[in-house]
Amino acid sequence: MARIYLAARYARRVELCAYADALRDLGHTIDARWLLGLHQAADDDYARWAEFAADDIEDLGRADVVVSFTEPSRSAPSNRGGRHVEHGMALALGKTVMIVGPLENVFHALPQVRRFDTFPELYRHLDGGLK
Repeated sequence: MARIYLAARYARRVELCAYADALRDLGHTIDARWLLGLHQAADDDYARWAEFAADDIEDLGRADVVVSFTEPSRSAPSNRGGRHVEHGMALALGKTVMIVGPLENVFHALPQVRRFDTFPELYRHLDGGLK
């Protein structure tokens, strides 16, 4: 089974926790401490931001697979975009990279990035053994 890092807007954390549970039920390990809900800090608390980024980099480094949950164009009124950095790092590290949702940028269109429209599609793929 795979070690998986889930990347998404922090506002989707509760939704992603449910997905993480479903993937754990398949036997996968989810490496994404941000899902624990402890990665919140004031907009100007850059020291905490740096701690959170270090956690995310460490978790992403352990993962075999990185799944980015994308957003429709201009759907999020405010987001910091860390998930895009995580996606780029995964590509640079040669991880298996997947997205769930629409293409948001040119890096999502790369041939090595597998795209799924919905989480159930990703789930069925992962249940089949990461073919």
